[in-house]
Amino acid sequence: SSEELTRALLERVEQFNPSLNAFITITAEAALAQARIADERRRQGVAGPLTGIPIAHKDIFCTEGVRTSCGSRMLDRFIAPYNATVVERLNAAGAVMLGKTNMDEFAMGSSNETSYYGPVRNPWDLDAVPGGSSGGSAAAVAARLTPGATGTDTGGSIRQPAALCGVTGIKPTYGRVSRWGMIAYASSLDQGGPMARTAEDCALLLGAMAGFDLRDSTSVDRPAPDYAALLDQPLTGLKIGLPKEYFGEGLDSAVARVVEDAIAEYRKLGAETVEISLPNSHLAIPAYYVVAPAECSSNLARFDGVRYGHRCENPKDLLDLYTRSRGEGFGAEVQRRILVG
Repeated sequence: SSEELTRALLERVEQFNPSLNAFITITAEAALAQARIADERRRQGVAGPLTGIPIAHKDIFCTEGVRTSCGSRMLDRFIAPYNATVVERLNAAGAVMLGKTNMDEFAMGSSNETSYYGPVRNPWDLDAVPGGSSGGSAAAVAARLTPGATGTDTGGSIRQPAALCGVTGIKPTYGRVSRWGMIAYASSLDQGGPMARTAEDCALLLGAMAGFDLRDSTSVDRPAPDYAALLDQPLTGLKIGLPKEYFGEGLDSAVARVVEDAIAEYRKLGAETVEISLPNSHLAIPAYYVVAPAECSSNLARFDGVRYGHRCENPKDLLDLYTRSRGEGFGAEVQRRILVG
């Protein structure tokens, strides 16, 4: 039953999370309640592929009645009054939320070391980082604490931790997944996506997450396909471009071997590979460091100690309230990016 599965995973979380630090908040009672409802739906014959399946949400997605911290002291005591669209849709699909996963503060980082709640450990090597900013989700999936989890990707924050933890992660095309209720870092780049062990599991999660949302002005008004339907199609005739710029200086030899093995597997399955050139790819990081910090500086201006979030003690005046609340609430990396922006 879903209740048995949920109890088993909650026990694993209790056992392994102290060493991994993958979860910020564990919602055991609510999870078991959701699991019982899922079991009843299965008994009634109205279950879908995700009904009763436990998942975890990156702590950047608002979850009604549950702390939504974004890995920051600024939102340490913030209880979201509503669910993000992604959470709504996965709830509607019958998924069970085990809790909220650790992350780089406000999704700013590539190692999951900037969290106010401390670093996440890579379950394959506790002295190694899991990657970021969705490192808590990646570590939780890799350690078998949850079959799937949500993440967000602004400049690699799903793909990189998935790679470092040996799981599957998808950064969907911008606009495919609603950003409503997903706390903003860089609005023109942020995109939610799934993390799981396999492509099939990610396809099932993305199928539930994706779709048009009137509340998100950047949401694409186009029906989401059945991502799981074509998974067993042969790869004969598929053409895969390999940008030559990605295989030069800076590529670690161990990583290169893994990538070459994957390419060989695709060829064996009938796909054709073609060398292509992306001559402007060296400008990606400079462009990111113009766009992302500018947008983060604007987005994080709302955290000023007035309406919600951390507020300093006994401010002398409004300026003192702003400066001390923001100085105490934001960590060093977030402050740096705001200043750059």
